[in-house]
Amino acid sequence: MAEEFNPKTPDREDVRYFSYGASVEPALWSAFRQSHRIVSLEEGANDGLVSVASSRWGEYKGTLVNVSHLDLINWTNRLRWLVWEMMGNKRKWVLSPGGPRGTGD
Repeated sequence: MAEEFNPKTPDREDVRYFSYGASVEPALWSAFRQSHRIVSLEEGANDGLVSVASSRWGEYKGTLVNVSHLDLINWTNRLRWLVWEMMGNKRKWVLSPGGPRGTGD
């Protein structure tokens, strides 16, 4: 990335850049256990896929601790709902387009 992508993708002067990093120690059953180990050996603290060092761009706002890559992209909640529904449970709400009450206004 640093040798190929970054030089070909310069920052724009009219854009302010901010970034956060994340780090986690994955549980034994985590899908990120192996990738976390590999990234840790090469670049240190990471969220299971992206190292804190490589997440820095522009003004670095800080590192989110005990946060995985799935948490960052909000898949953790999706996976929890998937498991919940696979166990026969039903959601008591639905995502509806439109206004805050789901009425379209």
